[in-house]
Amino acid sequence: MIKTLRNRFLDFYSENLKSQIQNPKWLGHFAIVVALTVCGARAEAQQPTKVPRIGYLATVSASAIAVRIEAFRQGLRELGYVEGKLDRLPALASELVRLKVDIIITGGPPATRAAKEATSTISIVMTFDPDPVGSGFVASLARPGGNITGLATLAPEIGGKQLELLKEIVPKLSRVAVFGDSIQPGNPQALKEIELAAQAFKVQLQYLDVLSPKDIETAFRAADKGRADAVLILGSPVLASQRTQFKDLAVKSRLPPIYMRSESVEEGGLVSYAVSFTELSRRAATYVDKILKGRKPTDLPVEQPTKFELIINLKAAKQIGLIIPPNVLARADKVIK
Repeated sequence: MIKTLRNRFLDFYSENLKSQIQNPKWLGHFAIVVALTVCGARAEAQQPTKVPRIGYLATVSASAIAVRIEAFRQGLRELGYVEGKLDRLPALASELVRLKVDIIITGGPPATRAAKEATSTISIVMTFDPDPVGSGFVASLARPGGNITGLATLAPEIGGKQLELLKEIVPKLSRVAVFGDSIQPGNPQALKEIELAAQAFKVQLQYLDVLSPKDIETAFRAADKGRADAVLILGSPVLASQRTQFKDLAVKSRLPPIYMRSESVEEGGLVSYAVSFTELSRRAATYVDKILKGRKPTDLPVEQPTKFELIINLKAAKQIGLIIPPNVLARADKVIK
C-alpha cells in the first residue's frame, strides 16, 4: 500500500508502537536456543500451534563460531522463518529476574519492554533504542528517571544525509521510494528529516509500508510503477530479517538502495550510512562498569550516537550497472570489492 501523507504514517505509528517486532537472540557460551515462528505466506499455510525451539550445541563458545551460527540463521530466514518473536521475551526476562542478575542488557525495544515489565529494581542497560523517550522507557535522555539507561540510536538527521548520498551516487535522482515500517520507533522523526532534505534537493518521495515479507515484492512493484530512481530503507524488522530477498529484488529492479544497517551491505547490498552498532555495544559496557561501581541508572544520561559509518559494496554496484563517484568512495569507512 502506498502512503503519501506523513500524518497517516504518524497516526499508524502511534497506534501500533507496542506491536513492534524485532529479532531477539538468546545466546549462551556453549549453546544457543533459537525460538522460531514461520512468517508470511508460510505462516498462513501451516498455522503452527506452538513456537518450535532449536538447540545449537557446540564445544566452543558462540563467539568462536559466530560466522557459522549466523549462516545457519540466515538459511532459516531464507526459508521464511523468523527468530525469537515477541512472545518469548517475557518468559526470558522473568527468568533473568529469577536468577537475580545484577544487570540486564537489552538489544532493541521489545527486549527492553519485556525487561521493564519484569523488573523495576534490576538495572537495565539498552544497547540501542531508536526512541527511548517515545517508547516510554525513560523520562528524558538527560534524566532517565528509573532503572533503565543506555544507548539511543535516535539520529533523525541521518535520513537527510542518506538522501544526500543517494543524490551524489545517482546524479539524475528525482524520485525515491522510502521503504519502512510504520510501527517502528524513530521512523516518524527520520521521515520528517527526509522530507526536508527532499524539498531541498527537489526529490519526490514515495512511502511504502513493509509490515510482512510479502509486502517487499509488492513494494518493489509499486516503486517501479512510481518510476523510482533509488530506494531508501528506514528501520524495519521485516526488512532486516529478509535481507537476501530485498537484495535480490533490488538487483532485479536495478534500483540503488541505501540501508540503515551495515549487515545488509556486508551481505551484498549496495551502500549503508548508519549508526555504528559495534560502537554502541562497546559503549554499553561502560554503563555496566559504572553501575557495578555504584552508579544508578537514573543518574546516567542516555547517550545518542556520535559515530556513523559509510560502507559501499562495489560488487553490488556492478550488478546494477552503477558507478560510485570517486569522491563518495574516498569518504567511505569501508569499501567491499
